[in-house]
Amino acid sequence: MPFSSLNQNLVEVWQRYQHPLVRQLAFAVGSPNILSGIPDKLELMHHFELHDSQTWQHYLSRYHPRLEFLDQHPEELIEFVQQLKSTRLGLRFEMLIWFWLLDDAYHPYQLLAHSLQKIEGAKTLGELDFLLLNTDTGQIEHWEVALKYYLAEADFSLPHWYGLNRTDTLIRKMKHFTQKQFQFDEALQYSIQRRYCVLKGQLYLPTHRAGQPIPAWINTERRLGLWGQYIPAARHGFYRLQRHEWIYPQAQPSSLTARWWTNGLYKKADSNDFYMYRQPVLILNSSHKPL
Repeated sequence: MPFSSLNQNLVEVWQRYQHPLVRQLAFAVGSPNILSGIPDKLELMHHFELHDSQTWQHYLSRYHPRLEFLDQHPEELIEFVQQLKSTRLGLRFEMLIWFWLLDDAYHPYQLLAHSLQKIEGAKTLGELDFLLLNTDTGQIEHWEVALKYYLAEADFSLPHWYGLNRTDTLIRKMKHFTQKQFQFDEALQYSIQRRYCVLKGQLYLPTHRAGQPIPAWINTERRLGLWGQYIPAARHGFYRLQRHEWIYPQAQPSSLTARWWTNGLYKKADSNDFYMYRQPVLILNSSHKPL
């Protein structure tokens, strides 16, 4: 399937910003979840929800004045993210969401806790990413956030979406949400009334099967990429993204057009086409660390 037929009429407002970290912050706030809904085949033990794409668009629109300021004066954002010593992209994404939630003049949430551990005696039962008061509704919300990159195989059904580490699958992550992460009814003596999964990142369709139907629970309002085990015919113009650019690329290409292809994520310089190149040996014997 050609790249041009994958994504039609997508509006990606975060591209207007120039500073790399501000672009990532805008993407973290404004990009849709990679899923439009919870797959029917997922057996729910503890119910949770997903915000729709329009909600994230609204939050990004409200945040625009702050993002414009940060684009010219990014020091506060840089200093905040530098507190993170890990290189894991998922933790960097969580830091960006945390930064936004602390800017409570631009959204209806009061942050009650971040990385809140639930402990019973000597046993740690789990941890809540964010505990929030929604000042519009008066309800207490529990949010779990994740940044994920999954590659589709076989029939695109729920069990056949794999991360860069083959043990990290979409179905395993969704089961972890419903069985473990959303198990709590209260925290800090607040009764939890709503639970939200914030699941962002990007999904990739295999080049040899990209024309088959996409499940209804895949959010086509978020840009889809392609993945393959060969260098695409239109190889010229693709450059390899740096690790932090997986959240969102810089405004200008960060490297030269690729001549020697290695395992990783590539972007075309003159478009928003993303291609995940995977060497066959790495598909079968992946031992990559989590993002």
